[in-house]
Amino acid sequence: MEKFDVLVRGSGCVGRSLALALGARGYRVALLGRAPAAITEAGLAAGRSATPGADVRAYALNAQAVRLLNRLRVWDTLPEDARTPVHDMRVMGDRAGASLQFSAWEQGVGELAHIVDAAALEEQLDAALRFAPHVQRVSAPVPAALEALCEGRESITAQSVHGVQFERHDYGHLGVAGRLVASQPHQGQALQWFRSPDILGMLPFDRPEPGHSYGFVWSLPRERAQAMLAAGPAEFESALMEATGGVLGSLKLAGERQSWPLQLARADRLSGPGWVLLGDAAHLVHPLAGHGLNLGLADVETLVDVITARESWRDLGDEKLLRRYARARIAPTWAMGELTDSLLRGFASQAPVISRLRNEGLRLVDRAGPIKKWLTARALGQ
Repeated sequence: MEKFDVLVRGSGCVGRSLALALGARGYRVALLGRAPAAITEAGLAAGRSATPGADVRAYALNAQAVRLLNRLRVWDTLPEDARTPVHDMRVMGDRAGASLQFSAWEQGVGELAHIVDAAALEEQLDAALRFAPHVQRVSAPVPAALEALCEGRESITAQSVHGVQFERHDYGHLGVAGRLVASQPHQGQALQWFRSPDILGMLPFDRPEPGHSYGFVWSLPRERAQAMLAAGPAEFESALMEATGGVLGSLKLAGERQSWPLQLARADRLSGPGWVLLGDAAHLVHPLAGHGLNLGLADVETLVDVITARESWRDLGDEKLLRRYARARIAPTWAMGELTDSLLRGFASQAPVISRLRNEGLRLVDRAGPIKKWLTARALGQ
């Protein structure tokens, strides 16, 4: 049986990106995961999310993630309406006047982030893999010097084969996601409401209606989330109107709603002899900061850099080599997990004194230029 340099388990965006990045460096890569759907010219032009019952997820990608996708020659192949730049962001508290605003102009950059259609990105990654001569899709595990586990939040291989333990905290919330069309134009502005205890994020998007569409992620206590999922379109739209205070104009759902449980989770180890964890298989954070995939793509970039810089005599699966990757990723993933967890806990509290403190905190940070600039730089991946 042919032996590969790397076996990538998992064919989500992180697994596909890792396979492409390693293949571009000349490593022989086996990609184990679900086979892609048939790719057609019509599909590439429209993206799967334009079809009924399609994937409604949207990713908020920072500058670092975009640079990686550019190097993989994937970014520029995305349809224009599948990647919408965010020029401004406004974060609002649960009291009138408490808000925090970020601007690409203030930061001296072209955009704060890009909102990307998840299905379109996966489709373009698949298209790139078709032309990657060093990457081969496999239907069963194959021998390899290194096994990269990108299987997502329920990585059976990590737990059952390598004995990885996960520290998990269930927030008791579901993330409810979907697409909608607003009567007011989005003008490239993302909005977020911390409403105690729920958090609503509106991401400017150009599908299905350019200039007027949003992808939304609504973090809701489980019971409330289930009620909202069961609600008819008119009732759901009315709840969104109340949550947004009507600042987006009238809102109309554009497709189905999807949900998933929200957790903070960390693996007790990111590597071992001959294996590493990347993406959701290594860490989960609350989506309020929109950094889930950004963290996973940063994992990809770090691992490829570590492997490329290794000593010529050192094997790809060398435990000491892989510890370099683990050390480089522990701090940033821990910090993002703590930040999102602290924000969620702070804004979920309904105690009056906490409410006053957090809303005043938003006002103070908004007035503190250096602090706000530093926070924006961290979000951009700078």
